[in-house]
Amino acid sequence: MDGSEALWRNTTHDWARSVDADHLASIRRDPAVFAPGGLCHLLLEVLAYAADEAEYTGGGRCTVTLHADGSVSVADGGRGTDTRPDDRGRPVKKPVMATKDLRFFDHPDAQLLPDGHPRRGMSVVAALSEWLVHTNRRAGGAWVQRYEHGVPTTDLTPVAGDGTTGTTVHFRPDESVRAAGGAPTAGELAAFTAVWPYLGAEIDDRRA
Repeated sequence: MDGSEALWRNTTHDWARSVDADHLASIRRDPAVFAPGGLCHLLLEVLAYAADEAEYTGGGRCTVTLHADGSVSVADGGRGTDTRPDDRGRPVKKPVMATKDLRFFDHPDAQLLPDGHPRRGMSVVAALSEWLVHTNRRAGGAWVQRYEHGVPTTDLTPVAGDGTTGTTVHFRPDESVRAAGGAPTAGELAAFTAVWPYLGAEIDDRRA
């Protein structure tokens, strides 16, 4: 940990640690608790972050893509995940995938998602996915990083900017999660996202 990170204010996640292995392991030990209903709940965990961005910016849209390999991606047009230079000028991304969300995870009165279950944060999605790829476009740069069961397997890798900002989270849930329940239909997605008045969503179904 560099000195700058120790001084950064923790609002949603602890900047001082990049991976909380014990936290990820605790999620993986009980998928029925952390992904009740299967894939749909994980999708709602991701959509909740897109809704946060949409509310902050006064309105926004996201696209949910259902891929043929059983993976799902959510792309929004928000600000992108907070990424800052450390003391050596290296980019450091807020550890949203591999550490607990301080607002929700251990709080009995945490926000409820549209399926009626508590919101716990993006680390639940990462921990219960075979792999997850996080593409992050900010005004000051763009990066991609891959995770397996919540643990980073690549560095934060720069990618070419395209003039946009936003986040794409592409993940393939564990087989046990997929078996517990599939993705919502377009109608179900519309009903779910209706609770977030600033967020519009559409489904791009690429399954056979």
